[in-house]
Amino acid sequence: MAELDTSAKNGRQGKKPRTKKALPKVDLTAMVDLAFLLITFFMLTTTLNKPTALDIVKPDSSDPTATVDRKASETMTILLGKNDKLVAYMGVPGKTTPQVQTFQQIRKTILNNKAKVQQATGRNLVMIIKPTSGAVYKNLVDIMDELNITGIVTAPAIDDVHILDAEKEFMKSRGIL
Repeated sequence: MAELDTSAKNGRQGKKPRTKKALPKVDLTAMVDLAFLLITFFMLTTTLNKPTALDIVKPDSSDPTATVDRKASETMTILLGKNDKLVAYMGVPGKTTPQVQTFQQIRKTILNNKAKVQQATGRNLVMIIKPTSGAVYKNLVDIMDELNITGIVTAPAIDDVHILDAEKEFMKSRGIL
């Protein structure tokens, strides 16, 4: 039987064995150090989003004669109720029909009323937010987000004290107070 000689000698019998060439090695220690230095530098010098406060208007309880110089037709009132429901109406309470809505529907209502006021008077829509005892803090944050998204530029008035009896009765009749 024939054999194939696959030894390292390769027919170089009696000659000096060939030395193996070592593969080149790259030392990445300096590269890792540089990467961490750059990461640290950018983390320390970068400014993140700075928190901004949202302007909110609260009625002055010490001055009962304080009024807002706006027409009622330019004012939209939103009452926050329980179970993520809200009541919205334009103008004077009792003269317009309030609508029970969800947070998914209110954006369209705000945009429609904003466009109507802008078209009729050229002024901005004024918002009054009235959180009731059934509302949770998340509802207030959600409605403020909706006002921000819809581009309401006037600071909304948040009035949790002056909720009218007619508003309470309407909300009780709908089961959201």
